[in-house]
Amino acid sequence: MSSSKKSLELNNGLPLPLIGLGVFLNPPEQTSDAVTTAIKAGYRLIDTAAAYHNEKQVGEGIKRSGISRNELFITTKLWMTDYGYDAALKAFDVSLKKLGLDYLDLYLLHWPAPADFTRTIQSYKAAEQLLREGRVKAIGVSNFNENHLKALIAETEVIPAVNQIECNPYFSLTELQAVHKHLGIATQAWSPIGGVYDRNKNAQGHNNVRHPLQHPAISAIAEAHHKTPAQVILRWHVEKGVSAIPKSVNATRIAENIDIFDFSLTPSEIALIDALNVGVRAGSDPDNVNAETFPIKISEQ
Repeated sequence: MSSSKKSLELNNGLPLPLIGLGVFLNPPEQTSDAVTTAIKAGYRLIDTAAAYHNEKQVGEGIKRSGISRNELFITTKLWMTDYGYDAALKAFDVSLKKLGLDYLDLYLLHWPAPADFTRTIQSYKAAEQLLREGRVKAIGVSNFNENHLKALIAETEVIPAVNQIECNPYFSLTELQAVHKHLGIATQAWSPIGGVYDRNKNAQGHNNVRHPLQHPAISAIAEAHHKTPAQVILRWHVEKGVSAIPKSVNATRIAENIDIFDFSLTPSEIALIDALNVGVRAGSDPDNVNAETFPIKISEQ
C-alpha cells in the first residue's frame, strides 16, 4: 500500500480513514480534550461507543475542534442491553443526541451476543433501516467471528461494511481477515498496538516478551526507520489494509500515532511482524459475551 494513502474504500464506496482515535476506557473528563487534540493533529476518524460512557464528551471535542462535520468520520456502537429492533432505533437516537450530531458515518453492533442471536439480527435490521433513512452512512459489526458473520448475512440484506476486531501483532486473526476480504468487509483493529495485553495479565506474549511494543524485532524495525515501535505496528496494520484506532489521551502520543504516512515497511519486515502472532486473544471471547458478562447500563442522559 502507498505510504501516503490515508483511507480505504468500504463496500459502499465510503472512504474509511486508516488511522483514527479510539476512546475506550478514556475518562470522560479527558475525552473532550483528546478528541480536539486528535482532530487538530490531523485525525478525521473518531471511534466511540454507548458503553464507553463518553459519547457526550466526544461530541464536545468535535464541536470545539472547529472542523466541518463533513470532513469527519464518526463511529459509535450499539450496546447489547439495547439489542432488538425498536430498542436499537431508540438507542441510536440517544447516542446521536449525546454526540450532538445529525447523522453517523458508521454504526456498529458492539458484540455478536450469540446466546440470543435473534435479537442481534433484529438490531442489525434496525441499523439497515437507519441506513435506508440516511441517518447513518455505513453499518457494520464488532467482535464477530466467521460463524457470526455468516449467520448474520444469511438473515439480513446489507453486508457489514466493517468488522472491528481485536487485532495486533500477537493476535492477528489472519484467517478471519481473509474471510472479510472474501465478503467485502473492511477489517478495523481495536487495541491495534496491543494495549489489551496491559489489561489482561494472563495474556500470552511472544517468546516471553509480554507486549508487542517491547519485542526486539519491532524495536529493530523502528530503529531502522527512525520511528517508534508504536508507529511501526500501526504502519504494519496500514500496509495490510487494516484501519486502526489506537487510544490515547496524551497529546504527544496522539500526534505520534498518526505520523506514519511518510515511510513503508519492506516485505521482510512485514513478515517478521506477522511471525509474532501467538493466536491467543487477550480480550474477551465473542462466543461467550452477553449482556450479563458485562453488566453495563446505558444512561439516556
